[in-house]
Amino acid sequence: MPSSPENNHPLIFSRQEGLNIAYHLSPGKSPGVIFLGGFRSDMEGTKAQALEQWCRANGRAFLRFDYTGHGRSMGTFEEGCISDWAEDALDVLDHVTEGPQVLVGSSMGGWVMLLVASQRPERIKGLLGLAAAPDFTEDLMWRDLNEAQRVELNENGLVALDNCYDNQDPYIITKKLIEDGKTNLVLRDPINLKVPVRLIQGLQDADVPWATALKLQEALVTQDVEIQFIKNGDHRLSEPQDLLRLTRTLENLLKDIESP
Repeated sequence: MPSSPENNHPLIFSRQEGLNIAYHLSPGKSPGVIFLGGFRSDMEGTKAQALEQWCRANGRAFLRFDYTGHGRSMGTFEEGCISDWAEDALDVLDHVTEGPQVLVGSSMGGWVMLLVASQRPERIKGLLGLAAAPDFTEDLMWRDLNEAQRVELNENGLVALDNCYDNQDPYIITKKLIEDGKTNLVLRDPINLKVPVRLIQGLQDADVPWATALKLQEALVTQDVEIQFIKNGDHRLSEPQDLLRLTRTLENLLKDIESP
């Protein structure tokens, strides 16, 4: 497998049907680590970079990539949905990486990692979720829309929501995103995964309620689930102490996986 050049130009996974995916791959030992970003995030974020630095320093294979419609990958964000982004993750898992992998999912990436692990259980050896947001289109987005917004969504196919992070472009929520999300819900039934799972959740998270982590651990069939609740942690979990906690948790998870 090719590794990413040092000049920070991404490699490209070319699909036969188009919508190529940009990624960075660092070679190293197995199990490898794959970072799955959040809604409207990209692979240049601080968590992805911190994980890459740790993996390189420890000789561990690492992959970060952009979903279609995100970052440097092709596609239009508003045309995407959970099924599309989970398919992106499956494509890079199948065609870019080799051997067993640990998935690290941030926010929406925590939902994607559950879908990927359920479809490729033989490849996935562990999961690490940060402010994991399974089922967020139904339990958070749809729930929080007022009646006028729901009418607008159903009639026009989309609705614009305020972006509380950068005060720039609003979030465009599509009817396709909401309806597709309903077909990918994971918290309504047992999640039949047997791998170790580690969850990090901020108690000050304004986007994903901390109770979501409890719902997720209850749904998981595996008994090897640990949750770290961070008293002053927000949704992004990107402060220096958060990044240190992230890499430390990954290191311990890998030790647990590799121990006899």
